[in-house]
Amino acid sequence: MQTSDTPTQRGLAEFPWDAMAPYAKVAASHEGGAIDLSVGSPVDATPKVVTEALAAAADAHRYPLTAGTAELRSAIAAWYRRRRGVTVAEDAVLPTIGSKELVALLPLLLGLGPGDAVVFPQIAYPTYAVGAQLVGAEALALDNPADWPQHTKLVWLNSPSNPDGRVLDIDALREAVVRARELGAVIVSDECYAELGWEGPWRSTPIPSVLDPRIMQNDHTGVLATYSLSKQSNLAGYRAAFVAGDPSLIARLLAVRKHAGLIVAAPVQAAKVAALGDDAHVEAQKQRYGARREVLLRGLRAAGFQVDDSIAGLYLWATLHEDAWQTIAALAQHGILAGPGHIYGEQSRQHVRFALTASDADIAEAARRLEAFRAS
Repeated sequence: MQTSDTPTQRGLAEFPWDAMAPYAKVAASHEGGAIDLSVGSPVDATPKVVTEALAAAADAHRYPLTAGTAELRSAIAAWYRRRRGVTVAEDAVLPTIGSKELVALLPLLLGLGPGDAVVFPQIAYPTYAVGAQLVGAEALALDNPADWPQHTKLVWLNSPSNPDGRVLDIDALREAVVRARELGAVIVSDECYAELGWEGPWRSTPIPSVLDPRIMQNDHTGVLATYSLSKQSNLAGYRAAFVAGDPSLIARLLAVRKHAGLIVAAPVQAAKVAALGDDAHVEAQKQRYGARREVLLRGLRAAGFQVDDSIAGLYLWATLHEDAWQTIAALAQHGILAGPGHIYGEQSRQHVRFALTASDADIAEAARRLEAFRAS
């Protein structure tokens, strides 16, 4: 008997970025070529301190540790103390193969299934819903903790948010944690843009983690935070991330990941140690993104876009108050690719996401093309 395993027949939508193919073709036909601001994939070089560490660990003939080396666990714990003001034990951290696999697989790793609900923000990265769908759980886009139903078993927060750059302050994080604990749900905060604050208090004040002691006095029961080095250190190709928090949850995830063979490669573990120990390259990269953000922000506003939220993170969240696909089509005519809001939920169908992950020259050219965009 022949069976089919297409995404739609497994209950998943087609991969959302595939819908961009015709617009990418139009943008590529522009006289100056396409400028891709749709996907937040870093374009700057991986720091030398990281590549040297990777090369030095290239003789990786032994199986790596699923839990991570002692050096890596120590580096993650030290980073949390130094950069996030959070104390976690070295046995309460776990390296992951990028953060997306954790987002997609966490409902499975926690044993969720039909009858359970996974809650995530109304404007959100689509993989939160995908993780629920993979195990047959109910996927619910709900911002207000009071609306989370009794059968909620997993809550995702995302601060700073992808795509719209919103930040949850201490009070909002505390409210979410209190409600999740009332429900007996695990609550996980996806914080991979935390080093990229731009406006308001986040220009000079660190963006808070859900593990912040002001929220729970270092009692991390039922609470996890996940972080990626892809953005701060240009390590998207390394698949370098980690999760930290409740030691019992970390132990549970570790046990399952050992059975499944979900192990970060040994050279990548060494590279993570180097990246986590060097703050200078992180600040330099933030300055690059900040300069690009100013140029693109001026270009978007000059072209008539309203830029909403976007106070932190790697994107500008903008609207012309029309269907996003109409905006995407018009931008493609000028050789610019952006991300349609439809990908991020029902609440964002009139917004488009512009990534800052392009070279200085391409960002400047995009701003110039946006002038012509307005004129047309």
